[in-house]
Amino acid sequence: MANLTITLIGGPTALIAYGGFRVVIDPTFDPPGDYKLPYTTLTKTVGPALSADALGPVDAVLVSHDQHWDNLDHSGRNYFLKAKHAFTTKAGAARLGGSVAGLAPWESTTIRNAAGQTLTITATPARHGPAWIEPLSGDVIGFVLSVENLRSVYATGDTTWFDGTAEVAKRFDVGAVLPFAGAAQTRGPFNLTMNTNDVIETAKQFRDAAIIPVHSDSWAHLTQTRADIAAAFTAMGIETRLKMLLPGVATAISL
Repeated sequence: MANLTITLIGGPTALIAYGGFRVVIDPTFDPPGDYKLPYTTLTKTVGPALSADALGPVDAVLVSHDQHWDNLDHSGRNYFLKAKHAFTTKAGAARLGGSVAGLAPWESTTIRNAAGQTLTITATPARHGPAWIEPLSGDVIGFVLSVENLRSVYATGDTTWFDGTAEVAKRFDVGAVLPFAGAAQTRGPFNLTMNTNDVIETAKQFRDAAIIPVHSDSWAHLTQTRADIAAAFTAMGIETRLKMLLPGVATAISL
């Protein structure tokens, strides 16, 4: 029986239906276009597979970081600020204001749904590039979702593989991992998100968890594709671990 369903909206944005809760991560609902930053221009190449209105009611919206347009665009920001429960970094919550709550790495909070079920949301460490990148990239977190009697779901946020992500595997029984992949590059010849090697390492450390990549499409600064990830898993003989999502299609996964 599937107790997890994930719908890829595009880029990092996905709807996670898990344990009686519906959660959206890193909402981006703008059409294709350019976003100018002081050091580069980000280009969105493909619009969302589903509109925000098409998703219906959700219990929470999670944003790994607010400072980059490919994780929180104009429409996504409006959607996030109207959410019943909205969580992001401490710094992001201070910038966004309203009812947005900030979480530090390893800090947890809980929400309840109409059926009285409890979802625990734990912020996890993320490093948005190589060592010492934080002064340039700013704070980022991932999220672990946990419901009693189910294995957890882990969305890495924008990060490369490092000891902080490895620690998640030690602390939680994770049944599904959503690595933010695509090997994003904007500041030079180094990756700001996971490349195929990082995603393979993720599969190794989260032993029998389903690996469900997101953030590997829809943006011009992503240097690796969904096909690159699939080829890497096939080359390593672990393609059965990989669950590739089709945009707009709800995919059921058993934990």
